[in-house]
Amino acid sequence: MPARGPVRDSAPRHGLARALSRLGLCSRTEAARWVAAGRVRVDGRIVRDPEFPTIAGRSHIEVAGLAEAAAARRYVMLNKPRGLVTSTADERGRDTIYRCLQDAGLPWLAPVGRLDKASEGLLLMSNDPAWAAAITAPASGPDKTYHVQVDAIPDAALLSALEQGRQLDGQALRAASARLLRTGTRNAWLEIILDEGRNRQIRRLLQAFDLATLRLVRVAIGPLALGALAKGAWRELTPEEVRALAPPAISD
Repeated sequence: MPARGPVRDSAPRHGLARALSRLGLCSRTEAARWVAAGRVRVDGRIVRDPEFPTIAGRSHIEVAGLAEAAAARRYVMLNKPRGLVTSTADERGRDTIYRCLQDAGLPWLAPVGRLDKASEGLLLMSNDPAWAAAITAPASGPDKTYHVQVDAIPDAALLSALEQGRQLDGQALRAASARLLRTGTRNAWLEIILDEGRNRQIRRLLQAFDLATLRLVRVAIGPLALGALAKGAWRELTPEEVRALAPPAISD
């Protein structure tokens, strides 16, 4: 009988900073600061290397007296105002989305996807990395719906062209759906649905057809609508909403 090779340990391994982030305790950047400051112990020993290897479910991690157990999973929707950066911190000192969560008593939450500084509307935040990955997955994540004000009144041919798309910088950019919502004398509001997410996709696509984006508001992610949530306000998702956005088998 042939000799059997060593059994491989299939438990996931992560650098210490990433492991802290995956526990939902803080951002990866903040975790690296905690580690460098000597605030983190692994199996009882202080570790100062943010890339120190840990084994999921086995390495005992403590931070400044906090237990290893992951923070309770939280799922929040925010009506992001225009002018805020979707980032934990900004190197240029600009206001970030976390201004909207000040004094909210929430654990650290990461943005699920992004909205650029000039864009507004529905932004999800969570400390559940697996759920967030399901939402942002290009192939299987839910569609995103936007209301976009442009500086012209597109005709049916132009709306069809937006759906057919255009090749830009080696990327095929297109709208899954583009329809006219309402018009003024010089501009119009469109509803644009994306079934994949690329950096500044709508702005770049519209610019390719000589349309300038005046306002861009995300109004829905899958079945979840922004609704009447006030600008800068947030609320927690219901368990039903959490399940509707990502299959239960994917989230914890």
